[in-house]
Amino acid sequence: MLTDFLLTGLSWIADAMEMMILSILGPQMHCEWRLPSYEVAFITSVVFIGMGISSSIWGKISDNYGRKTGLIICMCWTLYYGLLSAFVPVYGWLLVLRGLVGFGIGGAPQAVTLYSEFLPVKARGICIMLIAGFWAIGAVFEVLLALLVMPTLGWRWLLGLSTLPMALFICLCNWLPESPRFDVLAGRREKAMLTLSRIAKDNGKSLPQGTLIAFKQNSRGRIQDLFSAQYWRTTLLLWFIWFGNAFSYYGIVLLTTELFQAGDSCRRAKIEPSCSFECRYLTADDYRDLLWTTLAEFPGLLVIIVVIDRIGRKRSMALCFFMFSLCIVPLYACIGRLAITILIFIARASISGGYQVVFVYTPEVFPTETRALAMGTASAMARVGALITPFVAQVMLRTSTYLTLSVYCGCSLLAGGASLVLPIETLGRGLQEAGPDPEGGRRQETATTDN
Repeated sequence: MLTDFLLTGLSWIADAMEMMILSILGPQMHCEWRLPSYEVAFITSVVFIGMGISSSIWGKISDNYGRKTGLIICMCWTLYYGLLSAFVPVYGWLLVLRGLVGFGIGGAPQAVTLYSEFLPVKARGICIMLIAGFWAIGAVFEVLLALLVMPTLGWRWLLGLSTLPMALFICLCNWLPESPRFDVLAGRREKAMLTLSRIAKDNGKSLPQGTLIAFKQNSRGRIQDLFSAQYWRTTLLLWFIWFGNAFSYYGIVLLTTELFQAGDSCRRAKIEPSCSFECRYLTADDYRDLLWTTLAEFPGLLVIIVVIDRIGRKRSMALCFFMFSLCIVPLYACIGRLAITILIFIARASISGGYQVVFVYTPEVFPTETRALAMGTASAMARVGALITPFVAQVMLRTSTYLTLSVYCGCSLLAGGASLVLPIETLGRGLQEAGPDPEGGRRQETATTDN
């Protein structure tokens, strides 16, 4: 299980680095290529367009051909186009290749689907939250890498070096097993037994007595199953929660560099340079403050680890959204750089914690037959939020700071309310193998290792 933990975590580091680079690349390209603000915003948005298009496709692939297969293909795809994007000659090619990078990154959440299917009920929440720690490590590592590389080697080297975790994952992926739950539903009983035997041996245990029932199911990954009578409310609410999470999370990431460049909030009724092409490169102080706010991922994660198995998944998500909104409100006032840094630190800790809770909740609430598709479609909705947020954090901000802050505050409040009205609490609930069949009964359940 340690190998599974480290390899899925490595894929998460790679995803985090590709996401974190967006807040660093924008200001650099604005200055170096003299791009207007909307073109800078589109560098970020095109990544999320690719992710939004591909997320459900990767989910479909993972439900039909295996979680491991989908994850390896998406990592290979992202590595290839990530390296190519370091050599782009002009703005148009940068958009094309970063969009293709986004298409690959859209499959990264399948790492959580794969890992969650190895975990027992009592440890699932904490273990998935620990995997989220790799995201925080990747985000911090990207800022440190930028601090070292950008002043001397430039952004092309940063793009190239940021693909190293993906290359390492691909080299080691042979040691990553396929989900035994998927193998059972695919009718591969012997392969599932081999995986379970290895896990038992690694844990110093013996397999429980009994026979693993192989129930082959061919109708996996159907979009209509997400809208069955049992799941349609959950699906729609989760789509909005994922949207709000990504919109708020990437919004605060992008706002960090924008607000730091603008100075104290007494001059920030709107952030607009005297010339549309006037720019300022990120300084060492900007990178250090970005590092401090990125470190907020860790305390946010620690707090959620403490509360997620005490107050439940729904209340944990709501708490994070409401704390984020509470930290946005003081930014309306006239405050200095230190206060801005502290508030952004707490806001980012809150929303990153909420983002990790929804990664725990989503694979828990849907059955194995549609779990990867549910993660993929929910991730696609998150990418819609991430696609929109650059035009709020980087374009609307230059018109009205107060309107920008109001949009983020209002969105997080609505998402917090949606979290509370989710119909299913998954705390202490075993993973379901199959949903209700079209005639209203239950499909045959598969014997699994959820104990």
